[in-house]
Amino acid sequence: MNISESASHSESVREFILLGFPCSREIQVILFMFFSIIYLLTLMGNGAIICAVCWDQHLHTPMYILLGNFAFLEIWYVNSTVPNTLINFLSESKAISFTGCFLQLHFFFSMGTTECFFLSAMSFDRYFAICHPVHYATIMTGRRCFSLVIACWVCGFLWYLVPVILISQLPFCGPNAIDHFVCDSGPLLTLPCAPAPMSKLTSYTLSSLIILLSFLFILISYALVLLAVLRLPSASSRQKAFSTCGSHLAVVLLFYGTIMVMHVSPGSSHFTSLPKIMTLFYAMVTPLINPLIYSLRNKDMKKALRKVLEKFKISLKVFGSRRRRNVG
Repeated sequence: MNISESASHSESVREFILLGFPCSREIQVILFMFFSIIYLLTLMGNGAIICAVCWDQHLHTPMYILLGNFAFLEIWYVNSTVPNTLINFLSESKAISFTGCFLQLHFFFSMGTTECFFLSAMSFDRYFAICHPVHYATIMTGRRCFSLVIACWVCGFLWYLVPVILISQLPFCGPNAIDHFVCDSGPLLTLPCAPAPMSKLTSYTLSSLIILLSFLFILISYALVLLAVLRLPSASSRQKAFSTCGSHLAVVLLFYGTIMVMHVSPGSSHFTSLPKIMTLFYAMVTPLINPLIYSLRNKDMKKALRKVLEKFKISLKVFGSRRRRNVG
């Protein structure tokens, strides 16, 4: 993507203004503090899951490897938008460069697309683990799990590359104010000086395809899992399967419920504040809630997180004792 050439192609627009949440200076400071707390909690929660998966040998299984990658993805997902949003709360200009805007657009949509692929991969993993338990170990080997993880990342970053390139090549010579707190394709496509039907069609088609196809795949996978779980003879096995799949399904509904309103529903753009609210929910709230859903409903994860907490406490004690010795 040659964004620098796109910037030179546009005659007057060298930066965009992210209007964000127009309100008084005092409210901006309050929002800055509130968003900062959410951001830190999101990093801590998903970071704890990554540490638990890395440090606990019992979690070195396909399900938890996928979950660890998912948590890593969530950290980068919030990092693609939140830091710049926090800066804009305290900034007077609220400007973002042409190149910076399209880089944010690419990473934001790539992370969202990668999340669709990972949620599909996790449902695929649960389907084989519950519906084909005898063959699961031979099907979901370490090599295949690694290939699945790489495929999710690569496909996620390539899926939306063409629309980003097409939009960046449009002539931006008029207004440069984006009524959003991130560089989203919807508001950007209202700014070019010339009509852009191909860019709009490509953007909408690729967004709708990945959302609807992955959501349909996940629903079919969990429908088959539900039928298999109901046939399990042991009540404890049914409860464990429902607990694991229930947490996955809760994350799926939270994520897809909001992005469908944003990128699939054609009437969502009629409400001025709706895109901001929906984006805020799936870009900040969902990554915050996901670690809670996975840790509270999973005994193995709770046990691993306790170990992480114990190691952290031990490290703090060792650090404190060394510091006292150095001071003394």
